[in-house]
Amino acid sequence: MSASRNDAARRQRHPLQRFDAPGKGLSGATHVIGLISFYRSFKFLADNPNLINDSYGWHFQYLTIIGISISTLSFTSGLLADITSSHQLFTLKNYLALVAAPIEILISMLYWGLRAISRDLVIPPDLPAPPILDDLGFHLFPTLLLTLDTLFLSPPWPTRPINPRASLVSLVSSITLAFTYWFWIERCYAENGFYPYPIFSILSTPQRIGLFAGSGVAMWAVGAGLRWCYRAINGIEADLVREARAEERKAR
Repeated sequence: MSASRNDAARRQRHPLQRFDAPGKGLSGATHVIGLISFYRSFKFLADNPNLINDSYGWHFQYLTIIGISISTLSFTSGLLADITSSHQLFTLKNYLALVAAPIEILISMLYWGLRAISRDLVIPPDLPAPPILDDLGFHLFPTLLLTLDTLFLSPPWPTRPINPRASLVSLVSSITLAFTYWFWIERCYAENGFYPYPIFSILSTPQRIGLFAGSGVAMWAVGAGLRWCYRAINGIEADLVREARAEERKAR
């Protein structure tokens, strides 16, 4: 019985997928580890309240927390798909990850890059920096987990020719998300009188616009990089089609 279920899972798995997903092996373990990490991050916020807890927008003023929230939804859908073998939930997980993975990578790039310049660019001077393990939980572990999930535990939808307009769709969605976040931040500033990231108060309005536009483009570039890596690791469907046709010709 177990062997027949495994055979059925392999038949459902796309030929470009290296591992069973959804599945109770690597896929299930990755989603469990991810959800534990995300839970620890939210628990840290609850256990260590500060002025952000009582301000308008709560910690959702931070792109970091928005990213972890989307990642949590993605991995929750993924784990439920692993448990139930539901490909509807698996598809939902993948589309959420299509947004979450580039956001998490961008967050890591911006946070660690700016922090290398000055801690005061990303952490208000009157707030302590989180312990290193928690800091990694916010700004690195989600990136590693979402990248693993995207490259090895997802179907081939990020690659051509599945969606030849993937690059344009990614660019439009990335710019839209960046400016939506900007409008949200300005709304929170109007209520609170401060920005969550000190760098926003240092920049002028045109500079902030440039920062958000540049971040949108960077997120698009990250998405393009993920698609390139997926193709490099797993191949593309066009190759499978050519191989199948070559085998057919040999069989004749």
